[in-house]
Amino acid sequence: MLSTLSTSDFRNGLNILVDGEPYQIAWFQNHKPGKGGAVMRVKLRHLKKGCIIERTFKSGEKFETLNITKRKKQFLYKDGKNFNFMDMDTYEQITVPKEILGETINFLKENLEIEAIYLENELINIELPIIMEMTIAQAEPGIKGDSVSNMTKTAKLETGANIRVPLFIKEGDKIKVDTRTGEYVERA
Repeated sequence: MLSTLSTSDFRNGLNILVDGEPYQIAWFQNHKPGKGGAVMRVKLRHLKKGCIIERTFKSGEKFETLNITKRKKQFLYKDGKNFNFMDMDTYEQITVPKEILGETINFLKENLEIEAIYLENELINIELPIIMEMTIAQAEPGIKGDSVSNMTKTAKLETGANIRVPLFIKEGDKIKVDTRTGEYVERA
């Protein structure tokens, strides 16, 4: 823990401790209702679980800041339920259980460079590039004449993840995927 701050110091991306849990401020708004004191409406992203919650805090409430560091790693390979990474500076290899990585495992490709997020020197999550290029491993063929806009089908990526893609996408195509939402962006 570094220091304490109040709601007047809030800014997007700030890492704080709320009820003993690590969060990052995703959005905040100062609100002054007709009666009573000002409050701060906040959307918080849990640093370990990735879920987003909404909270309201009284103006002037105090919080502890968190010491978050990022280190460049390279994904090497999957070993059962564990994922192996190499530190890009020290070349040290680490093994990370599937539970820590959550949904990010759907987009991990060998040799992919990522940012490992550490809280007080404990690995809590990884950060993928926002847009990634992926190859379609399996997709049903589009039916000729199906050109109605916004029609989609399920396709399997090279990593094994299933996503919704437009009908014209076929096996072997390279596409761009938003790793935050798991959605198709465009053809690569």
